[in-house]
Amino acid sequence: MPRRRILFAGKRIGSFLYFFDVPHRRIIRRNLQFSYPEWSRNQIQAMSKRIFQHFGVAVLEILQMAYCTCEEILGHVQIEGDEIVTEALAKQKGVIVISAHLGNWEMALQYCPCYLQMPLTGVAKRFRNSIIDRLVHKLRTRFGNRIIYKRGALPEMTHILRQGQMLGLLMDISRRFDGVEVQFFGRRATATPAAAMLALRCKSPVIPIFCHRNHRGNLVIKAERPIEIKRTGNLRSDLQTNTQLITDRVEQAIRNHPEQWNWVLKRWKEFYPDLYPVSKNRLKRIKKKEKKKGRRKLSNSI
Repeated sequence: MPRRRILFAGKRIGSFLYFFDVPHRRIIRRNLQFSYPEWSRNQIQAMSKRIFQHFGVAVLEILQMAYCTCEEILGHVQIEGDEIVTEALAKQKGVIVISAHLGNWEMALQYCPCYLQMPLTGVAKRFRNSIIDRLVHKLRTRFGNRIIYKRGALPEMTHILRQGQMLGLLMDISRRFDGVEVQFFGRRATATPAAAMLALRCKSPVIPIFCHRNHRGNLVIKAERPIEIKRTGNLRSDLQTNTQLITDRVEQAIRNHPEQWNWVLKRWKEFYPDLYPVSKNRLKRIKKKEKKKGRRKLSNSI
């Protein structure tokens, strides 16, 4: 499909979802109100609709990407700051790429194998639906990228960097168990310290690479200057400080293009659980799971 048709059809699909996907619309509005308390109700509603429209366009782009060649993908994307990445790779200490669910992040994942001719290893979380998980994995790796999954992945991540390769991490997801506390949009949140830990351990540069859509509707993949990692000798303090520096760069990228971030993410759920009230249906499912677990424990004890 030509670009103009994807933009037109995607926005129509997004507008349709905006009116009928009530649960996600509520999460988006709550997140926007929480992050931009100075915005009026009309501003929140208008931004919510733009977020859905952007999502509709991104979905069509991803579906089309499954059938595109590298040359066709690069024809739809504008590259900026590639010299920053090549200079970092020349140091042969590996490169930690940090990014976010901004613009079309799945398209941005193909930047390394298609443009730099060097695959990237991404760290991801599996989808609950096994069919979707297989399809997304195939899409992400079709040009040579690798995907590793989070649990127990730190040794492999370290090995990848010490081989001078590229490692990609999405830094805008809440981490419940192994996260460190950061400030995100002026509110308490959690973030993974993995990027900071690897940068301290391997002395690898941390380069933010974000994807956004410009005013013409074209995607731009931009590499930014490396983050200056602080080293004081106090590991716990250094992890928190550097994770905050990384989070600040992610926040700035989102503030530059708020309509293009995935505001469905429950980013502040650890410290503000009341921001995301559980629906009655979900509450019933949780209670059923708890009952099943209780019965299993009882049967095992007997």
